[in-house]
Amino acid sequence: MSAADVRRAEAGIEETVDAYKPSFLLGSSLGYSYGFPIGQPEVFSLTAQSLAFSFSQPDYIRAARKALQSAQLHLRDTRQQVILDTALDYIELAKIQQQITALDQESGYTHKLIEIEDARVDAGRDAKVELVKARLTGAQIELKRLHLEDQAEILRAQLAHLTGLSAADIVPDPRTIPSANPQAQGNPDAVALGGNSGIQAAYAAARSKLYTAFGDARQNNRPTIAFVASYGLFSNFNNYSQYYLHFQQNNFGAGVQITIPLLDSSRTAKAKGSLADAARSAAEADQLRNEAGEQVLQLEKNLSELALQEQVAELQAELAQDQLDAVTTQLDSGSGNADQSQLTPRDEQQARIEERTRYVDLLDAKFQLAQAQLGLLRSTGKIEDWAKSPAP
Repeated sequence: MSAADVRRAEAGIEETVDAYKPSFLLGSSLGYSYGFPIGQPEVFSLTAQSLAFSFSQPDYIRAARKALQSAQLHLRDTRQQVILDTALDYIELAKIQQQITALDQESGYTHKLIEIEDARVDAGRDAKVELVKARLTGAQIELKRLHLEDQAEILRAQLAHLTGLSAADIVPDPRTIPSANPQAQGNPDAVALGGNSGIQAAYAAARSKLYTAFGDARQNNRPTIAFVASYGLFSNFNNYSQYYLHFQQNNFGAGVQITIPLLDSSRTAKAKGSLADAARSAAEADQLRNEAGEQVLQLEKNLSELALQEQVAELQAELAQDQLDAVTTQLDSGSGNADQSQLTPRDEQQARIEERTRYVDLLDAKFQLAQAQLGLLRSTGKIEDWAKSPAP
């Protein structure tokens, strides 16, 4: 759609420039006449007309060129948005695949835990509530896995629409994802205006409407000069020769047509409307710049918080892994301390479940950080450079 807008803007420039090129019209008004001739019995007529001079037309050409610039910038902005949408879907799909693998492992540990708890309840060593807790954990894991599978299917469909590939052929690889570390500095408004193609397109569109307003304002009280030429071949079977002296079939005329609109209220009203439309577009561009600057500032503030959240998730995952290692080591070798409570296979399965749960949470934290980083790159116009950078 954005590419079609660019082609339409290119045609708009051609339309404004072609006003200076002559247009040719071929017609005929051949017919029978009786008595005093009415009209012109032309076998055919050829008329050429072109604009020779206008105070408004140069402004209209400038407006068309700015409209083309706006369409081209909007096309670039749309391309960056598509890159962001595709990248986020791809990264999330890769994250979901890793989470599903971890949940499959966690589900296996949960089944073992249910078997252990079932045996301990039968032996009277644990209350039935422990078995219910284990089954509840297993049901929660299955529910989350089902949700992730549904989300993965939706993401594949979206990626298929964005890329034109088949959904079944999309298999993301986390190793192909480049690392993102945006560094936005200085005034957020200036940063957004300097790199955001959408804002630049809005300002170009506002400038185009301002040129249009200039052109409309110069329509009044200023002459417009056009070149006109016409050739007509008259029929010889009508009675023109009886009423016109020196009648001839071939007729030609050429000259200039000068028009000076001294009073035209509709043109004055149109100029006022065009100027108001230009003022509105300029205000909308300013508003878009301000919103983008606020978004850049918000994303910059969120990045540090999300980075700390990722660090917390990494430490929790590391702690869960260390606790699992400690449990398995003690089960293999024994604690060697009679006063210390002895660990059981149930403790091992619970530690394994906890380790996988923390790993899944870590993947979510990493994705949230990547989402904010790419959002900042999108706002500053650097998302395409990131997409083309090599993977680590």
